[in-house]
Amino acid sequence: MTDKIRNFRDLNIWKKGIEIVKDVYKLTERFYRQELYGLTSQMRRSSISIPSNVAEGFNRFHNKEYKQFLYIALGSCAELETQIEISLELKYIEEKEKIDLLEKINHESRMLTSLIKKLN
Repeated sequence: MTDKIRNFRDLNIWKKGIEIVKDVYKLTERFYRQELYGLTSQMRRSSISIPSNVAEGFNRFHNKEYKQFLYIALGSCAELETQIEISLELKYIEEKEKIDLLEKINHESRMLTSLIKKLN
């Protein structure tokens, strides 16, 4: 039997988003200090946007509004993917780190897309 979802904290999609945020923070801790207000800040904001928009959308009263926030979260996933690619190109991260994080983001993106389809 499935547990009833009472708030956004019960959503696996939100939990996966939080996991991505933690991974991004750990990864960007090693970036050069000069990137603090550049790539580090951008990556952290993009990652935080994912679970934040899932949470905000969940608390909206209409599916149309909820979907809009899920689309924003999906866009943040794409932003973060791009920033991870840039981090690899700049040699701030290793290929394995890129692959691991992109796998999590891809999983999150698939969950977001699936939920958007269910809300249609």
